[in-house]
Amino acid sequence: MAIQPKTKGLAHVALRTTDFARAKAFYHDLLGLPIALDTPEILGFLVGATFIGFKQAQPTHPGGSTFTPFNVGLDHIAIACEDEAELHRVAAALQAAGVENTGVKVDTVGPMKYVAFKDPDRIAWEFYMV
Repeated sequence: MAIQPKTKGLAHVALRTTDFARAKAFYHDLLGLPIALDTPEILGFLVGATFIGFKQAQPTHPGGSTFTPFNVGLDHIAIACEDEAELHRVAAALQAAGVENTGVKVDTVGPMKYVAFKDPDRIAWEFYMV
């Protein structure tokens, strides 16, 4: 029998970064996400009601200082977007800021529109139509 927990969505997402200052510049200064927590151990932002927290990366393997979605672990994080015009605005703003991104694409599984991009540690993110 399935557990079927009663939930309102994600409580938080925990990520690792190589540089708190660079993460703060990207997520707060560029994307405009509000800072929810800023301590020596954790840097956290709010994406809607979801807390996205970063801890300092401590790579245990040589060359492990950047993210790859192909290893075991996180593949990507998708931020819900309800308006296609906003999706195009975000894609253009990312492009203007020099942030690597796909532009607006259509997910062949969905089929919903999205724009995928990477943060400075190459963690994969999407703005995804819901």
